[in-house]
Amino acid sequence: MDLSIIIVSWNVKDNLRKNLEKIFQTKHKINFELFVVDNNSDDGTVAMIKKDFSEVKLIENDKNYGFARANNQAIRNSKGRHILLLNPDMIIFEDTLNKTVDYMDANVKIGVVGCKLLNEKGEIVRHVRLFPTWRNQLAIILKIPHIFSGVLKKYLRDDFDYNKDKEVASIRGSFFVIRRGIINKIGELDERFFVWFEEVDFCKRVWDSGERVAYTPSIKCIDLVGRSFSRVNTLEKQKYFRNSMLEYFNKWHPGWQYLLLKAFWPLGILLTKISIKLGSKSKAKT
Repeated sequence: MDLSIIIVSWNVKDNLRKNLEKIFQTKHKINFELFVVDNNSDDGTVAMIKKDFSEVKLIENDKNYGFARANNQAIRNSKGRHILLLNPDMIIFEDTLNKTVDYMDANVKIGVVGCKLLNEKGEIVRHVRLFPTWRNQLAIILKIPHIFSGVLKKYLRDDFDYNKDKEVASIRGSFFVIRRGIINKIGELDERFFVWFEEVDFCKRVWDSGERVAYTPSIKCIDLVGRSFSRVNTLEKQKYFRNSMLEYFNKWHPGWQYLLLKAFWPLGILLTKISIKLGSKSKAKT
């Protein structure tokens, strides 16, 4: 088996259908298997898969276990030499899967790779990042980039050339290719992260193990960005983000950095509430 594709789904039936249709309607030269791990959707996702996609290896969860744990469920049952974690709101190109396997086979020193992500308009989705520091994460908590947009320039790699192959710190988890040997070496995704930071944590573990993370423009995929999370309200998203950020800093950074960020998060949540309220008033006026 060349490739194991794993899609974690939660109430995104229509986008997931488009994703699966494209995969199964495209001719591929590789052998692949496809898992969908459904985190207790209530929109008919499971029934749709059973009716229209018998090729899918379906795992039905009785509750939402989050991104990391759901992916691990499929990873443990997968057989591919390489593993592709693919968000449900993605659309592959005709050659995406073939080029994914070709790249991994040709670059044996790369443990994880991400690709060129394009939105529906064909614009690049900028997703290469440096590893988080307490300074850039505190800026995010306090919404400073809303006022001074350049404060996260370095962290967000505004200078990154998305037309060149390059080794990077971390990549977006929406199209996340893992060599099987890396799983054997460092283990699965850390299930302490419900959603967010699990791919950053995994990339850090890859680098710490002596392996490499890379970006390549030779593989491309359309990323519909955020459709799989659109049912979650802004405040709830902030709480998920907060919990995962704190888990990451508790794991990788000195205790004072964890405590500092934790101390500022109540203010961060308050600022989010204010932002939501101001946004609602603005919409009401228009």
